[in-house]
Order: sequence, then C-alpha cells, then structure tokens
Amino acid sequence: MIILAVVWPRTQNLKYINYSTAFVPEACSAPGVPVLTFGAGQDMGSIYEFAEQHNITFIGGSGKTVGAAGGWIQGGGHSVLSNKYGMGVDRVRQFRIVTPDGVLRVANSCQNTDLFWALRGGGGGTFGVVMEASIEVVPHPVPTAALQWEIGASLGNVTAILGLITNVASNSDKWVRDGWGGYIYPTYSIVANPSMNIEQAKESLKDLTDLLTRHGIKYNWHEFSSFMPLFEAIVAAPIPFGINAALASRLVPVDKFSSLLKPLTVTKTLETFALAAGKFAFFLTSPFNYNSTEGETSITPVWRKAIWHAVVLADWAYDGGSVAAKLAYTQAGLAIAPLRLLTPEGSAYQNEGDVYEPNWETSFWGSNYDRLLELKQKFDPDGLLDCWHCVGWKGKNTPIASCYL
Repeated sequence: MIILAVVWPRTQNLKYINYSTAFVPEACSAPGVPVLTFGAGQDMGSIYEFAEQHNITFIGGSGKTVGAAGGWIQGGGHSVLSNKYGMGVDRVRQFRIVTPDGVLRVANSCQNTDLFWALRGGGGGTFGVVMEASIEVVPHPVPTAALQWEIGASLGNVTAILGLITNVASNSDKWVRDGWGGYIYPTYSIVANPSMNIEQAKESLKDLTDLLTRHGIKYNWHEFSSFMPLFEAIVAAPIPFGINAALASRLVPVDKFSSLLKPLTVTKTLETFALAAGKFAFFLTSPFNYNSTEGETSITPVWRKAIWHAVVLADWAYDGGSVAAKLAYTQAGLAIAPLRLLTPEGSAYQNEGDVYEPNWETSFWGSNYDRLLELKQKFDPDGLLDCWHCVGWKGKNTPIASCYL
C-alpha cells in the first residue's frame, strides 16, 4: 500500500500523449510505425478520445479508468479487437521504466531487450515503475459489424440462458476463426468483427440469432464506423460495480472444441455456470488470428491458442466481514474447477485470475516463468517490489501478505 500511495499521485503529472506517424524505438534503425507515446497517468478513456480525434485506433481494454501503461499491458492486455490486432504486449514498441536500483531505463527490441520481454507479460509491479509506454496504433478508424443482445435475469429466461451457453460453447471455435471478439454474459452481450461487413456478419452468426429469435430475445445489429462508438456500447453493459467480488478465470484452448471433446466442453461449461450461480462470462478476447512471433512476449503461450478467456465472479455484502469474503473466494475457486479439470494443461490470466490459483506460476506464465524469475532476480535482486502471486513472490509469511485470508 505504501508503494501505491507514493506512485499514484505522481502519475497525475504523467498525462502527456503524443502521436508519431513514423516512430522508431531508441537505438533502433527499423522503419517507423504509427505509435502513441503517453505517460503512465493516461487512462483508456482519454486515449480513446485522443485516438478518435486523430482518426486512428488504439487497441485497448474495456475499462475507461484503467491505466494503459500499467498492469493492463504488463500483464498481457486483452481487447475486443485482439483477435485481429493482437494484445497490448504485441503492440508495445518501447517502455521507459525506473528499475528498483533507481535507474531510468529505455526498454525496447534494441536495448534492454530482456527487460522489454519481461515487461511484455510478466505482470505489473514487478520489474520497476513504468513511466511511459509507446504503443503501435492502427493508422485509421477500424469499422466493425457488431451484434448486441440482452436476455434479462428472470426465472422465465433460464431456458434461454442455458440455450445461449450451449450455443456459445458449440460455436465459439467457428466464431473466433471468423474474426469475432467480444464479451458474452448470461444477460447482456456484445460481439464485434472488424473483418466482416454487416451481411457477412449476419451469415456468420445466423445460428446464434436463430436461437435468440426462438426464445423471443431481441437483438440489434450495428455498423460502427470507428472504435469509439463500439467502446461506448461495451461500457453500456450493466456490469456490477462498487461491489466486493472474487474472480477466477480459465483460458480454454482450441483443442477443447474439437468434434471429439466439444460435448465435454459444453458439459463442463454448464457445470461452471451452475456453480457460479450464473455469474459467468465468455471473453472472446484472445489473439487467436493475430500473426505473432513465437517467444516474443512473456505471456503464457496458451493465450495464442485460446478460444475463451472464461471468467466467474462471486460477490459478498460490504458488511459481510472476512468470513463472507473467504466464502466468496472459495466459491469462485469451486466454480471454475470444472474448466480447470477440462484444461489440465491450460492456463489463467493473472490480471483476472483466482487470488488462490493453484500452481499459479505455471498457470499464469507457463514455460516462461523460469526466465521471468531470472530477470526478476537480475533487475530486483533485493526484492524491493513484491506482490501476491507475482514473479518472485516472497510467499505468505511476509507483511504484504498479512491481509490475505
């Protein structure tokens, strides 16, 4: 908490933002690319507004107030457009960072390359304090075809919700290959495709819209000319806020959607939905179709072949105390268990994972963890920066862990 108290006020003076049409990372000689360079105080909402004004597209997350240079990108950074354009770690071209020895360093593909790799997925609050990020943008507006629907959380709609879950589990492989991304909740959902026109989109999702029609569920097609109106539609979702909540998640890879394993995937998904009491979501935000270079980033390799980032939520009353909180975390872990059993070789997203994730080193980073730990020891040999289940975590018997249940 002390680190947060010191760093947070200073980011308020790091709100600059600049657009370069031909950015070249320092000490590099590669051709320039379109890049936004911004201070650590910039949040998603402000960056999206800037990008809209300059007719460019920033590939970012769905939270307006999330800092774009912090844990979002350092943990991976998924987006509704990641399927085509990659994750945040795929698009970053340079960081300026103060490492625990007090040195301001530039990290990119030409200098401090090991640190650059670690920052591209190794997690926030681990290798230093990022002061600035330079991230490649799409140098034009990205139009999308989008489908939005809302079911309503009433007992009369249980059949429709279960039908939706089965439909999503049965068709997600096709949808992701077709270029779709989005957020599917039991009640409110929106999916978007930057690679199809509206007629192609309607044909691609016909099985889904037929299901919605059979259940009398209203849906709306949209053609967004740029990212900003799509973003506004995403944040219009009635997602709970101001609550105490425990999360757990699982990345479900493509092999679980084969004709042989798909029935089991459907079954385990329905089990998870039941255990989560309906507080469950499919995030179609993996970089499945993005042409990445193997080993270029430090996120778990499972992200590259994932169809779903599946998330469950368990909440508790604000006055429930530690007993209620502990129960909620236990419930979240139990709810995600069927998908863990389905994907024993799978993974989870650190930024939205179970606080008590078993085998967290492998789950969050897979085969990259050992190298990340070596780099943690190189750049922070005294362990100045420590956080729960982060690379190099010191364990439960430390003051920082005393508040965990």
